[in-house]
Amino acid sequence: MTDALEALDKYELSDPDEAVLLAAELEEDPILPRALVVLVSDHRFEVEGDDTDRLVCELLGEFGFTVDGVVRVKSKKSDIRKAIETGVVGGADLVLTLGGTGVGPRDKTPEATRSVIDKLVPGVGQAIRSSGQACGAVDACTSRGICGVSGSTVVVNLAPSRQAIRDGISTCAPLVTHLVGELNRYSLQ
Repeated sequence: MTDALEALDKYELSDPDEAVLLAAELEEDPILPRALVVLVSDHRFEVEGDDTDRLVCELLGEFGFTVDGVVRVKSKKSDIRKAIETGVVGGADLVLTLGGTGVGPRDKTPEATRSVIDKLVPGVGQAIRSSGQACGAVDACTSRGICGVSGSTVVVNLAPSRQAIRDGISTCAPLVTHLVGELNRYSLQ
């Protein structure tokens, strides 16, 4: 019995290894990536019965994202930029914008996004346009939407049609998950 107590005393005196504790925490409690959704439109998303917000939250949830919130903004560059910055400052892993990616005079989402991001990731936008063309989502394949990184947040612009949203999320979710993993891996070192 005395030997067992002495062995326990040895373990109690040594401090736990921080790296082992961190690794154990990460294995036990996987952190789901967090997203903020920004709906950009002067009218479209305010129509009674529009459930775009619910659709987007459901689709992101299927890919393992937790949606912190849905923000509705007018098609004004400063409002779009502020909404994106809210997600970045709030620590979201993904800010997903919907709308304002066409060629009309009120379509300003790519410009607002460019003013916030540090690095462009053009392959994600290219993949979304290519996939949109394949599935017949005309607004997705003609979108000027971009993807980039601001701090440790990935920002992606999608066209606003339901077909473009469904296809865009299924196309970009694995790519964004990869980018978030890279950003988190390098920020922990």
